[in-house]
Amino acid sequence: MFVFWRNSLQHFLEWLAEKRATTRYFYPKLFLFFIAVNFACYWWALLTTYPQNLTSYKGEEYVLMGFPVSVMGALFDSLSLFVTLIIVRRALLSTNNMHYVAYLSVDLLIAALATLWVLFAFVASGWIVSLVLERPETFTSRTLLYEGRVWSVLLNPFDPNNIRNVYFGLIMGASALLPTLCHLYLAGLSVLRSALTQILPKREGEH
Repeated sequence: MFVFWRNSLQHFLEWLAEKRATTRYFYPKLFLFFIAVNFACYWWALLTTYPQNLTSYKGEEYVLMGFPVSVMGALFDSLSLFVTLIIVRRALLSTNNMHYVAYLSVDLLIAALATLWVLFAFVASGWIVSLVLERPETFTSRTLLYEGRVWSVLLNPFDPNNIRNVYFGLIMGASALLPTLCHLYLAGLSVLRSALTQILPKREGEH
């Protein structure tokens, strides 16, 4: 299983290195890609949870918030990708499978940090938009607003409004979870391939 897993990650690194070498302005394009992903996630989450907010008196605020939220999300995604690549390279150099898994498990920490970053992005973006719209709010008041929502989720997780907020946060953190999801996908694929090689007999004459 680990052989298949390591080979899959090695092929992914080689593919990414080839793309970086052959793509002009690779990093700016990658950053723009992450902005687009975050912008799409923001609107998907908004339209599937609180579409009525767009027609409320704060509709303009929700429209404008999508831009700074997307940029901040892209900053985190870019940084998490670079950290993940460093982790993957170190993992592939390790000869012990337990060390290999331990290295890749760091991505779970990145996923947890993504949650905190999403909260900060919304606090900061809401504050910036309030200044643009000349409806000034203090950074502290925005922080207390989202802090209250977090406590509400922890104390009453099955409240319909809290479920929508959790769903919104998961959608917004989806792009930052891509490295973790990629590892899980490759690990699952490796388990499947390993099982198939054990179960299915090799045909004679196959190349």
